[in-house]
Amino acid sequence: MSSATALDLRAALQQYFGYSSFRGPQEEIIRTLLSGKNVMVIMPTGAGKSLCYQLPALLMEGTALIISPLIALMKNQVDQMQAYDIPAMFLNSSLSKREYEEVKRACLRGEVKLLYVAPETLLTDHFQEFLQQLRISFVAVDEAHCISEWGHDFRPEYRRIRHALRDLPPMPIIALTATATPRVQRDILENLEILDAVVFRTSFNRPNLYYQITPKRSQQTTLKEIVQYIRSRPGQSGIIYCHSRRRVEEVAKVLQANGIKALPYHAGMDSATRTRNQDAFLNEDVQVIVATIAFGMGIDKPDVRFVIHYDVPKSIENYYQETGRAGRDGLPADCILYYDYNDIIKLDRFLKDKPASEREAIVFLLQEMAYFCESGQCRRKFLLQYFGEAYEPEKCGGMCDNCRYPKKSFDGQEIARPILQVLKAVGRYPIAPILDHLAGLAPEVGGKALPTFGALKNYSMDELKSYLTQLLVEGYIERDPNDYSILRLTERGESFLASPHPITLYPPYDRTPASDDEVVIEDLVLHDEVLLEKLKELRKKIAQERNVPPYVIFQEPTLIEMATQYPIRLEELERIPGVGPVKAQKFGKPFIDLIREYVEENNIERPIELIVPTQQKRQAEWAEIIQSTDMRVPLQTIARRLNLTLEELIEKLEQIVFGAGVKLQLKYAIESMIDIDRIEEAFDYFYEAEDDDIEKAMRALRGEYTYEELRLLRLYFHLSMMG
Repeated sequence: MSSATALDLRAALQQYFGYSSFRGPQEEIIRTLLSGKNVMVIMPTGAGKSLCYQLPALLMEGTALIISPLIALMKNQVDQMQAYDIPAMFLNSSLSKREYEEVKRACLRGEVKLLYVAPETLLTDHFQEFLQQLRISFVAVDEAHCISEWGHDFRPEYRRIRHALRDLPPMPIIALTATATPRVQRDILENLEILDAVVFRTSFNRPNLYYQITPKRSQQTTLKEIVQYIRSRPGQSGIIYCHSRRRVEEVAKVLQANGIKALPYHAGMDSATRTRNQDAFLNEDVQVIVATIAFGMGIDKPDVRFVIHYDVPKSIENYYQETGRAGRDGLPADCILYYDYNDIIKLDRFLKDKPASEREAIVFLLQEMAYFCESGQCRRKFLLQYFGEAYEPEKCGGMCDNCRYPKKSFDGQEIARPILQVLKAVGRYPIAPILDHLAGLAPEVGGKALPTFGALKNYSMDELKSYLTQLLVEGYIERDPNDYSILRLTERGESFLASPHPITLYPPYDRTPASDDEVVIEDLVLHDEVLLEKLKELRKKIAQERNVPPYVIFQEPTLIEMATQYPIRLEELERIPGVGPVKAQKFGKPFIDLIREYVEENNIERPIELIVPTQQKRQAEWAEIIQSTDMRVPLQTIARRLNLTLEELIEKLEQIVFGAGVKLQLKYAIESMIDIDRIEEAFDYFYEAEDDDIEKAMRALRGEYTYEELRLLRLYFHLSMMG
């Protein structure tokens, strides 16, 4: 391109968008597309991908076809374009028939430079006929990672885009994404048939973002922390991501009840309400939007100061893209994730009915997410390594919790050596057989009997996977870019075997439910350790008097809540998770007497009280469940009546028993579902156990019970102990 043409480009940038210079490789990307070449762009959120197709659309003859996955994304993009007086429109299901036809007529008159459509629209016969009448300048495939089954937002319709374009005259294609591993990048290029594309890839590093993983505790404690955090940042915009629509609604209502301007956003809402809530957030009429992952893609709000994940994301790609909504203006922003390994287990259970090949890919993504959360290494280094980018500094300057609050480490060369020796002996090889060999389960690897058999048999499989992941992050081994389940030795790994040296590893994350004495968000109130010990002593005394395990009186998380909230009246104690009216009346008085005396002696200022809005639907559901169990209705029938899965019904039973202290009649249901000898075996375990953690019970009982059976048996045990 001549200097004159470069000047013309910058003049167009100033004219249409008001910028005097391009960012990063934007100018070169635009120049390449204008020359008629295919292009692939991999840039982090906020780096200016959209401009790479918006400006060329204005400079080329015809209409640019922009394929976009979400209605919300299209609307936001078109609103921005129209604010610049740029002729952009969209065609999707949100339009009336009259509006739809008017957009088509405007396109045929040559009045539209950017036309946004969903892949579902593109594939219809009606739209295909319309497309034949248009002069298309080029096609932009936004959020192109949706093409790949190994991406985090796989959409089958995206894989048919190339087929839908076959009857059009030759034109350049530009594919754009913020999150693509090498494997996903290759899938995109192959599926769109643009293997000749010029690939532009910028750094995935977002140095202004602070990454923190916080142990998730009870729902009430987590919500209280979030309320306190947001209150400490008045006027700052933020997004809270949740998995389910129900959780979105619950969290939004709690924030509203506690004086925070917040609105929900999820696919179950009607289009007009979603649009209204999105606009309210963009226009700063509300401070916080609580959303499922349907919100945020393409939302160009530069000053989001925090992104909170109430639930663990389904993949690192999801996490990276969602946290990428924060700090797009380059100023500091917080990315806080509440993590509980049980969330990973729940997500994994949802996959049981999926095809084996699809399930394998999703399980891999979930495990990578778990290792990221549990790692003691620099979060930024882990993220960048996952996307195939080296991060040279050992630390990120305190811009992640692991660098700001370093975890204890140890010299792991004795663990690393046999792992690396196996890979040196067999070359590139799948992960699972290597771990089985090292754990002493398989003498041979790839038909070879190796001396490393059983070398790490004293470690659990979870521990081995954690250490292997840490060696991946540190570059001693790497994944095959063609198959992420295959490992191979790197030059650094070869060098270690030739000349061993200390390797820093971190103990695996404790996957039992998190306690409050771990590091949490700065400025939040932690529980009172001295009071907690006094409460434990009191609980033990009462348990001995009643000849029951201490956790039957109150579970550990409940005592932690007491040591955080300092309830001094019975009605306050009732609202502590795991108490409820029945237990408050039965056991509460000595506990509130102890707490009141402690508060007075130590002149303690009690924290804010979280306001939880009443939920009439929940009250009606609870009444239905209590009445149905009194009438000995089978649990499967109750679940069907309430349109719940059995797992969702069990969760509500736990809320009624553990949260409200109500004594349900479940004997008939349990004994109809589980043999009496298995009930007695589980009762023996729970009576002797230090706590009633389900994961510990699963291991101790050798996996002879399903997860749902053990949850029901735990309920039954507690009910029998309530007397």
